[in-house]
Amino acid sequence: MRVLVTGHGGYIGAVMTRLFDAEGLDVVGTDSGLFDGCDFGEYVPPREVLLRDLRDLDERDLDGFDAVVHLAAISNDPLGDLNPSCTWDINHKASVRLAELAKRAGVARFLYSSSCSVYGAASPDDVLTETAAFSPLTAYAQSKVKVEADVAKLADDDFSPTFLRNATVYGASPRLRGDLVVNNLTGWAFATGRVLLKSDGTPWRPLVHVQDVCTAFLAVLNADRQVVHNQAFNVGRNGENYRVRQVAEHVMHEIAGSRIDFAEGAGPDPRCYRVDFSKIERALPHWKPRWTVAEGVAELHAAFRRETMNAEELEGDRYVRIRRIRRLLEAGWLDPDLRRIGARWRSSL
Repeated sequence: MRVLVTGHGGYIGAVMTRLFDAEGLDVVGTDSGLFDGCDFGEYVPPREVLLRDLRDLDERDLDGFDAVVHLAAISNDPLGDLNPSCTWDINHKASVRLAELAKRAGVARFLYSSSCSVYGAASPDDVLTETAAFSPLTAYAQSKVKVEADVAKLADDDFSPTFLRNATVYGASPRLRGDLVVNNLTGWAFATGRVLLKSDGTPWRPLVHVQDVCTAFLAVLNADRQVVHNQAFNVGRNGENYRVRQVAEHVMHEIAGSRIDFAEGAGPDPRCYRVDFSKIERALPHWKPRWTVAEGVAELHAAFRRETMNAEELEGDRYVRIRRIRRLLEAGWLDPDLRRIGARWRSSL
């Protein structure tokens, strides 16, 4: 199977492309290179890479592929809010256009990396299935809702999209994100001894390890078409919904001597939802997520020891997406629409 992975240089893509290669898939990556040089440990790119802005891909770039796995996006809420119109151009318009190009090029499978953030604000008493009402609170989440709706309309006998609504991802990656809740809490505890909560700790979050996300995408690629055709799946594991305070307690137990503390201004967070993952368990019985949050915190702790992570690095522009983008903008290497300026690109920035 020849597979194009967009966003191969990102947090999930850096893990996914290595898994796909190990499983014998013919993997090609495409990425704009915004996070080149932001490595955590050893980063190994795919053997074949197309350095291209998502908005500039054309039908010829998609010739000969059996599947497209679409990860590339403005990847979190603060970054999405930095330039909402640009977020819509990339996350919505360019994503739908990519699906249209793939369909015209004869690509049979299209796997879209959506998000459980589409559920946004929900009653903590509810456990949400894929039929739950959407309540997106940010430009990032709203774009996910729109892409699912627009790409679903393209489905036919020759073009089969699947929408994977990932829970909040955590875990070690060669392109680490320090701005994700489990990674951030663990990093702060390791570097400072403070498990620093930036909310009051009460919101619910469904959580999933980055490796389990990647094996879920692989399972969909290998599944019979009729099982996953034009379907949405919550990606995670039942039993892995946590209040943020509970995550902090796991971190405190893992890292000796750490204590739970609250950032200045920490208060309620309207993003609160619990998610049910029974559908993917039924549809893909051979896919078995293996990670729990406690195990992921231990893995991160070991990785931070190995890489001698400190607080300045954790909060710096290598691992916090919005800070990386702001630095590239200030340095004149990106225009306001997040397009690269000039032919050269300094990954050392």
